Formats: sequence, C-alpha cells, structure tokens
Amino acid sequence: MARHLLALPTIVVLLAVGAVPAGAVPAGAVPAGSAAPQERETLRLRAAVRALPVAAETPAGYDRDRFRLWVDADGDCQDTREEVLVAESRVPVDGCTITTGEWYSWYDGATWTDPSDVDIDHLVPLKEAWDSGARGWDDSARERFANDLDDPRTLVAVTDNVNQSKGDRDVAEWLPDHHECRYVRQWVAVKLRFGLAADRTEHSALVRGARDCPNRVVDFVRVPPPGT
Repeated sequence: MARHLLALPTIVVLLAVGAVPAGAVPAGAVPAGSAAPQERETLRLRAAVRALPVAAETPAGYDRDRFRLWVDADGDCQDTREEVLVAESRVPVDGCTITTGEWYSWYDGATWTDPSDVDIDHLVPLKEAWDSGARGWDDSARERFANDLDDPRTLVAVTDNVNQSKGDRDVAEWLPDHHECRYVRQWVAVKLRFGLAADRTEHSALVRGARDCPNRVVDFVRVPPPGT
C-alpha cells in the first residue's frame, strides 16, 4: 500500500505538467487543417538562378482582371497601394488615403513627395506571372500574388512613368537604370517565392546578370501552392 501511496503524487505531477486543456493546441503543433509554416530558404544568387524552373511561357487567356488588385486584406481602411506607400515612405504617413510623404524610386534614383507621381510596381509583372505559372492558379492565389505585403520585394513604389515604360517586360527585355543587380536578385526571389518559371531567354539573361553581379545571398519564403 505504501508503494502505491508514494507513487501517486508522482503520477499526479506528471499528469498536471503534461495536461493540455480541451481544444488547445500543444506548443509547436500545427492545428488540424493548417499548412505547416514555410521555412526561409537561403541561396547565393547564382545558385538561386539555377534553382528556377525553366519552361516555355503559356500566355493564352491573360486578362489583368484575373488578378484582383488593391484589396484591404486587414480591414484597416488602407488598400494594398496605400499600405506600400506607408511602408516605403521615408517620413511618417498615415490615413486611409495617403496624400503626402517621401518616396525614393530606386529604379531611377528619383525622390517624390506627391503620391500621384508614384506607381506601385509588381516587380514581376502580372502578365509575366501569368505566363510563368499563374495561369494555373485559382483566383485567391492570383489575388495573393497581386497584393503580397509579406515580402517587400513583390511590390515596389517607383516613378510612375518608369513603371509604365517597363510595362510587362521581363529581365531579358528591361532593366532599371539604377541598381540592376538588386533588380535581378529581387526578380529571382519573387519567382522562387511563388514557384514561377523562367523561359529560356529570360533564364539566359538571369545567368548573365548573376555572373556580372556580386554573388550575394537571396533569401525567400515559398508560398504554398494553391490548394494546400
């Protein structure tokens, strides 16, 4: 009997320490139905270019309206454009609609204080994304790409006419006048993040760019494929 009485507190302590309230998720566990958090991956630029899948583009069916733009995902009255303007302004700004601030356009080295002079560029253009794999995504995945605020490289505040000059062209057809190597690194990071392919001409341009640029680290977190 004494052995059982002595053992009982030990059992109670173990149960108390290991107890988990009903419905709670133990630390480190992933709730049922949730995707595991994606880990940050790190590659040198040249290795990152090699990691890009190479495939012919599939442009059929592209329509800009297939990408829902400038949503207010967190319901704070600022849509995606306003969120980027807030994040990239060199002076504090606030409000549902941004009317003043200071933005440095690293594509051309210009600084602007009127947001009407600033476009929010999809560094990898929407049509390029469509041609490179987004054609097979569902609407929610395309909306996520078009409004990605989780990686500041996807959306960039730049001089409006520079963005318009760039249009839908890829790195084989267009590079900014300033910071070409930064542009190449960010292009590769966004494509890897969203699992987008590069066509052969584009890939060759990236190989040349990676050869001519410092072999710096490119880090990225992959977005889970649609449906996962």
